[in-house]
Amino acid sequence: MILGGETDRTVVRRNPSAGRYDRDTIYAIFDEARFCHIAFLLDGSPAVLPTIHDRVDDVLYIHGSRSNRMLRCMTDPVGACITVTLFDGLVLARSLFNHTMNYRSAVAFGHPRTIDNPVEKRDALDHLVEHMLPGRSAEARAPNDREMGLTSVLRMPIEEASAKIDSGPPEDEPEDLGLGVWAGQVPATLVWGDPIMDHLGTGDPGSGPPASVRRLLGG
Repeated sequence: MILGGETDRTVVRRNPSAGRYDRDTIYAIFDEARFCHIAFLLDGSPAVLPTIHDRVDDVLYIHGSRSNRMLRCMTDPVGACITVTLFDGLVLARSLFNHTMNYRSAVAFGHPRTIDNPVEKRDALDHLVEHMLPGRSAEARAPNDREMGLTSVLRMPIEEASAKIDSGPPEDEPEDLGLGVWAGQVPATLVWGDPIMDHLGTGDPGSGPPASVRRLLGG
């Protein structure tokens, strides 16, 4: 694994001062993001698709249907690239040229492999659910043998990785500071809405959202 340094594939060339190469920063971005985008070769052509991911130590986990073409292509010898982005807000400058966004992004390269061990596979799926909503895996039914057979789980050891963080106010040209144009930042945050209960089932819990959802909402 190459972490803590720049490589030809991970070096940040545009605004290099925004590049980060330490594990803590890279992994914090992957952990906060609830979904990722995966780049892979599909019949010799590039493709990018979104999906749910999870990280455990130096490994990223991806799951999907056993017939999922993306998962099959990711195990190609060429490998795959997984990236996440957290949008932190708009940056409005006095000139249109200097408008930008504040964000945190991370990219990882590796060679995914299918998990065959059933215990490791179940553990990985539990971790994926916990990444989506901590505490949920203990509240709902675990997958049965049929569902496990229909599901593929890939593990990708992180071989190379980097992050890029763009933050702060607009960077206007000195001659534009007196234009009288409003400039500044518009922060953005993820806000959860009110839970909407599904009423198709017959076993109404009657006590409102479970603990995992209440923790998600801050109460």
